Amino acid sequence: MHTIGTLSKRTGTKVQTIRYYEQIGLMREPVRSSGGQRRYHDADLDRLAFIRHSRQLGFPLDAIRELLDLSDAPSRPCADADAIARRQLRQVELRIERLRALRKELKRMVDDCDGDSVAECRVLEVLRDHSECLTQHEEIGA
Repeated sequence: MHTIGTLSKRTGTKVQTIRYYEQIGLMREPVRSSGGQRRYHDADLDRLAFIRHSRQLGFPLDAIRELLDLSDAPSRPCADADAIARRQLRQVELRIERLRALRKELKRMVDDCDGDSVAECRVLEVLRDHSECLTQHEEIGA
């Protein structure tokens, strides 16, 4: 049996986050000692490590819930888990595209700045130009 502190240390998950996962049903309600202290089994440690790794890969909580449901039903097809992972991959690819566009715009803004006085600062000029911002924002797809 493990305490919540042990789970926290072993998975790198904050105690408050573990409690939150319990509240929203990602983690099962733990057994309690006679003194009311939470006690976790090895399966709980494995489940929390699964959740933590999924979060590190950027999966939203709803997708993690779906993946946990799948892992609890081993007869379901792997294609279901694959579809969730493909959705996440697409979200990551879209985010990368947006970040590349942002990098390009920021680089252009910085490269165009000659470093003279603030009155002629290209960075401030671009940031003040809302119409240019809206055009770039639409191109970025945000």
